[in-house]
Amino acid sequence: MYVCSCFGVTEEQVKQHVENGACSPRQIASACKAGTDCGSCVRRIQALLGRGALPRREPAGRTPAAPAGLPEAA
Repeated sequence: MYVCSCFGVTEEQVKQHVENGACSPRQIASACKAGTDCGSCVRRIQALLGRGALPRREPAGRTPAAPAGLPEAA
């Protein structure tokens, strides 16, 4: 299965680069150019690296509660 259609990089090729020591999307890009053209494959590369989870965001108009023990901003 292709991960990067711009450069024809497969999932197996990305996994091989990971086995060879690549541990970031930038290192994958240096090894095979995947993620350096349109960028649509970067999330898939992150997932293959185990970095697929994105920070959770609060819905618009809501602010998260202040952590216990800290004063709320005025």
